[in-house]
Amino acid sequence: MDEPSSTPPTHFGFLTLRQFSMIAFTNAIEPLRMANYLAEQIIYRWSVYTLDGLPVPASNGLTVAPTARIDEFALPDILFVCGGVDVQHVVDDALLHALRRVARKRIVLGGLCTGAYALARAGLLDGYRCAIHWENLSALRERFPLTAFTPDLFVVDRDRCTCTGGIAPLDLMLHLITPRIGKSLAAGISDQFILERVRDADDPQRIPLANRLGGYHRSLTQAAVLMEANIEEPLSLDELARMTEVSQRQLQRLFRRSLGLTPAQYYLNLRLRRARELLLQTDMPIMSITVACGFRSPAHFSKSYRAIFGHSPSRQRMGPARGASGTKAKAPRAPRPLARH
Repeated sequence: MDEPSSTPPTHFGFLTLRQFSMIAFTNAIEPLRMANYLAEQIIYRWSVYTLDGLPVPASNGLTVAPTARIDEFALPDILFVCGGVDVQHVVDDALLHALRRVARKRIVLGGLCTGAYALARAGLLDGYRCAIHWENLSALRERFPLTAFTPDLFVVDRDRCTCTGGIAPLDLMLHLITPRIGKSLAAGISDQFILERVRDADDPQRIPLANRLGGYHRSLTQAAVLMEANIEEPLSLDELARMTEVSQRQLQRLFRRSLGLTPAQYYLNLRLRRARELLLQTDMPIMSITVACGFRSPAHFSKSYRAIFGHSPSRQRMGPARGASGTKAKAPRAPRPLARH
C-alpha cells in the first residue's frame, strides 16, 4: 500500500440544496470515509452545509445532520453544490450571492448532479467545461452559452469540478484523491465498494445507444444517432436510408421489428422529449423551442405535444396539468419511447 501523505486533512464541503440527490451525495462522501478507514488515519474530513444551517430534505425525504451554515469564515478546501430535482426552483439570489462570495475566496468549487446549474446561474462556470446529467444537457447549453457542457461522466477544469448524478461522484472523488493517497489505496477503495473498475472522466455517462437499443442492427443504431444529432433540422427518411446505407423499406422494417415504431414516430418522440426538457429547464420562448425542435409551426408543435403528453406546451410551462376534478391529470403513454437506464 502506498504511504498516505502526512499533510493536514483535506476538508471537503457539501452545500445541500433542497431536493438534492442522496445517491450522488453519499457516493461523494463514502470514498473519503473509506480512504481514512484503509489508511488508518484521518486524511479527509467533510462538512455538510446549508445557507441557514438547518437541514434540508433530499429528494427521498431524508435529511442529513449535523449541518452547518455556510459562511466565509469557516470554508472548506473544496465546496460541492449538491443538486437534484427541480433545482431551478431552489436557486435564489441568496444562494447566488453566497456562491460568488465563496468563489472570491479562491475556494475550489464543484457541482454534483444538477449542482452545476447553481454555479452556472452565478456565472461561476463561464469559460469552463462542465459535466451535468444527460437529461439537462440540451437545456443548459441553450441557457448558458458561455459554459461548455459536455456528456462526460465528470470534468475537472482548473478550479471547477463537476459531475453527473447517480454513482458517478464516486468516480470523480477517486480521481481527485488518488494523487494524494496513491493508486494502491485507491484500488483498495474500489475493491471495498465492489467496483469492477474506476471510470475515467471521458467515459460516457449514458449507456451506449447500441446497448440501449438492445444491440440491434448497425443501421438502426446509426439512424438513431443521426436523429439525435439533427433535431432542429430533421432528416428525411430518404436521407436517413442513404446515410445508413440501407433502403427506406429496410429501415422501416428495422424500426418496427426492433422498437415497434416507424422511424417517423421514433423521431417525433425524440424531438418532443427534447422540447419538454427545454420547456421545463429553460426560459426559452415557446416559439424558439418550436424552431429548435424542428417543428414547422407552433400549431403543429402544440398538437404533437398534446398528443404525447396530454397537455399543451404552454400548460407544461405553467405547471402540472390538472384534470376537471383538480387532481393531476395523467398523460397518455407515448408509443414505446427510447428506454432510459
